[in-house]
Amino acid sequence: MELVRLGPGFAAEVRGLGLADVAESDEAYRAVREAFEAESVLVFRGEAITDELQLAFSRRFGPLETVKVASLGEGGHFSILTNLAEGRVVPPTHRQALVARANQLWHTDSSFKRTPALASVLSARIIPDHGGETEFASTRLAWERLPAAMQARLKDAFAWHDYAHSRRQIAPDLASAEERAALPPQCWRMAWTNPVNGRCALYLASHAYAIEGMEQVAAQQLLAELMDAATAPGLSYVHRWRKGDVVMWDNRATMHRGRPWPAHEARLMVRTTISATDADGLESVRPPSRQAAE
Repeated sequence: MELVRLGPGFAAEVRGLGLADVAESDEAYRAVREAFEAESVLVFRGEAITDELQLAFSRRFGPLETVKVASLGEGGHFSILTNLAEGRVVPPTHRQALVARANQLWHTDSSFKRTPALASVLSARIIPDHGGETEFASTRLAWERLPAAMQARLKDAFAWHDYAHSRRQIAPDLASAEERAALPPQCWRMAWTNPVNGRCALYLASHAYAIEGMEQVAAQQLLAELMDAATAPGLSYVHRWRKGDVVMWDNRATMHRGRPWPAHEARLMVRTTISATDADGLESVRPPSRQAAE
């Protein structure tokens, strides 16, 4: 296996091993898992991707999430991200187009769920001719750039995450009543420590709306400042999709966002999401009350 660095201090293309190798071989899995822990974003090119292959690869890394209510793919393991409905591109006011706009906010997957995500695996099925890239920022490197005093302040700070909060930034009712009922706000420590290498990362997202014990305006200002610092120009990796690309990323140590594309062009992506476990450091971000309850 060869790793080719793609981003500024993180993200790499994997050469010499593919998804099928990882699905079938313990040795290949161990090599790719080590690269995942180190690089946070892995790119596989030239994959003859199928649903079965994506599932087999993803299951190597842990239990798979079930797609949330009111989403394309609800109840299964495939989250369908597309601007197509009944074979046609939807208009810009359609809910699917608004959801795509919400995904263009910086976020980390599933921070609003009771069990957050270890990793996401995204395959490109239909790619627009222009735009539609996925951009990544390393919250691990963002943590390392923070002054020691700020690290000490955030190490035991807790932020509240709410799916409806991020959706309201696009449209007031984009999160349905069913989604709001199924996805109540969740509280997580703002620093996630990787149990394999001991490196710490900011745990942030557009879903974060409050910090425990802080006045709301001050908390939102701090969250915005941290997000801006983590995603400043020159610090991100922009993945420009090609046919056969599959990208895997660490939700503990990155934020990402989709990039816009022309409204008349089709885009279809399929995501599997792997739930975090205590072996992935989940216990390090739970609030004390949650740890006691579980």
